Amino acid sequence: MPMPPTDPTASRAANALLVEVGRLDSVVVAYSGGVDSTLVLAASLRALGPSRTLAATADSPALARDELALARRTAAELGVELVVLTTDELAAPGYRANAGDRCYFCKRTVLAAVSDLAAARGYAHVATGTHRDDHRSGHRPGLRAARERGVAEPLATAGLGKAQVRAVAREWGLAVADKPGTPCLASRIAVGVPVTRLRLELVERAETAVREFLAERHAPVRDLRVRILAGTFRVEIDATAHRWLAGRPKQEAELLDRVGRTVGLADGALEPYRPGSVSGTASPGGGPR
Repeated sequence: MPMPPTDPTASRAANALLVEVGRLDSVVVAYSGGVDSTLVLAASLRALGPSRTLAATADSPALARDELALARRTAAELGVELVVLTTDELAAPGYRANAGDRCYFCKRTVLAAVSDLAAARGYAHVATGTHRDDHRSGHRPGLRAARERGVAEPLATAGLGKAQVRAVAREWGLAVADKPGTPCLASRIAVGVPVTRLRLELVERAETAVREFLAERHAPVRDLRVRILAGTFRVEIDATAHRWLAGRPKQEAELLDRVGRTVGLADGALEPYRPGSVSGTASPGGGPR
């Protein structure tokens, strides 16, 4: 069988990434199981080898169980050791308050745990999957925590944005190359609505309920969020699934009722998926605690 053609743009990006990772000597990759950190992990295995590469996943109530299972599975497929670290972001008042800089407190907690692991195991660096486009975004408080820790960002340093990340991941045959972005469960809670363990659990349950509801009706969904707002909720699904459901008002009402009962809120809406759509400030309140 003939080999697929090589993408010269992806090859150049891959070479630049391997050069940057090769400078690190040994590395613990802060690993989420998404395409960005998976690519950094795969690059480290190629440039440094498995003896100088370690993956670390922070496990907390904000990490969906499906995402943890995927991280374990992908690390096993790559042939790299994965250490799962139990972290407690909820112990930080700034994280719970969710005033707009929640990601700073999250990353500070996670990167502290990964840095401690690196020091204990004798690894020279900690690396994240931050890429060039992340630095061009308007509001990324988590990047401040990374700067404070001095972590390596080989994707960004090599000049790779999201498109290049996916192109290299496809070139290398990574199973997660086209995986949708899946930020932590806390990202579904509107700014100004406090983050609690219960809300995180309810968001995960609600999103599972939406997926099951649509799967039962043979309406697959790629992008899905259940947002907890101030006293209400919002279900966001990708354009294809939204068109299917919006044309079936009875099924839409049934889905919203199911989600409302799951999250303990009576008022909800269905809208097309919009990344980062709860970054504005919410009013006090916000349903279940």
